[in-house]
Amino acid sequence: MEKRRVVITGMGLVSPVGNDVESSFKALVEGKNGIDFITLMDASDWKVKIAGEVKNLNFEEYIDKKEIRRADRVTNLGIVAATQAFEQSKLDLDKIDPFRFGTFVGSGIGGLTTIFDETKTSVTRGQDRISPFFIPNSIINMVGAKIGIKYGAKGPDLPMVTACSAATNSIGEAFRYIRDGYLDICFAGGAEAPINELGLGGFSSLKALDFSNDPEYASRPFDKTRTGFVIAEGAGVMILESYDHAVARNADIIAEVVGYGTTADAYHMTAPDEDAVGITACIDLALKDANLKPEDLEYINAHGTSTVLNDRLETLGIKKALGDHAYNVSISSTKSMTGHALGAAGAIESIAVIKALETSLIPPTIHIKETDPDCDLDYTPNVFKKRDMTYGMNINIGFGGQNAAVIFKKVK
Repeated sequence: MEKRRVVITGMGLVSPVGNDVESSFKALVEGKNGIDFITLMDASDWKVKIAGEVKNLNFEEYIDKKEIRRADRVTNLGIVAATQAFEQSKLDLDKIDPFRFGTFVGSGIGGLTTIFDETKTSVTRGQDRISPFFIPNSIINMVGAKIGIKYGAKGPDLPMVTACSAATNSIGEAFRYIRDGYLDICFAGGAEAPINELGLGGFSSLKALDFSNDPEYASRPFDKTRTGFVIAEGAGVMILESYDHAVARNADIIAEVVGYGTTADAYHMTAPDEDAVGITACIDLALKDANLKPEDLEYINAHGTSTVLNDRLETLGIKKALGDHAYNVSISSTKSMTGHALGAAGAIESIAVIKALETSLIPPTIHIKETDPDCDLDYTPNVFKKRDMTYGMNINIGFGGQNAAVIFKKVK
């Protein structure tokens, strides 16, 4: 079967630095910090008091008030991003084969607030007081399902559940479905809303979070003093479409998806492989899928969590995969500004890559004071960079040894 070109015709984004694509990317380029003290719960007695929250988002501009109350926050964030993407795409539902229209919107955890709230209810008030919406709102596929319901997308609803690689895997698998001829259009991306007692407590117990409670310095990827990530929420969704389908309806094409790689470390539940074999192979597979040489790659939005192991081993993987060219690639971790939105991170960061290609502006990695000697690449420290580019990659790495990388091409 002949492989088809796959393009992006719409994007939507809600993040700790903005509630749409343009405002978010502008804030990223300007190095604005979206991390602050938590307002979604009372964290005054908690070890960790800061997070990357979505701010001042009026859900009622996108969703019926009753539906907002009946859904978990993760689903509502996903619907907002999907609505923005659909509106930008200018798709006409009357001219779409609904069974050729899929939904690939992943999440690392799903409806965690619903799980926490209903568990409390069951313990304090009894099983008969558990909400009938508990199960639907806690399962991960409901994010994509409700997007599909809103837009009549009757093709496969396949959320990738690969921890912090979920959105990148979702974009990559949607790309394959369209490229190989199974679908014409897909929603693709991820959503996450983990800022509650369970999410905060669980990652604190893992010793994965930064405990400084300093919003202006807590998330510092590749810095010598980094100690952990900052938990965050958000959603990013894009419309992927076959090139021929987009051209036939005279759509505005934003960018092209050209390569995808994914591997598993098969090494440890939470720690990356010490030799970076998995991430190295993942990058290599994405380049081969795109029929590119390492020298063709100009920008990488790194996973860059600000944890000791991730930043060192991701750097090692990039150097192993790209060789000497690793020192010529511009790299940044926008998590320095947004925090780590877990299963939504890959979508937020893929959109940042696409906008960087479009505008020739590379967002910085803020909060770098002194880089770790093992992290010796160009991380675009503290100030954005201008660079004309054709190819950019997004990398994400997840618990369980998940690795995913997607390559985007600028449309000229």
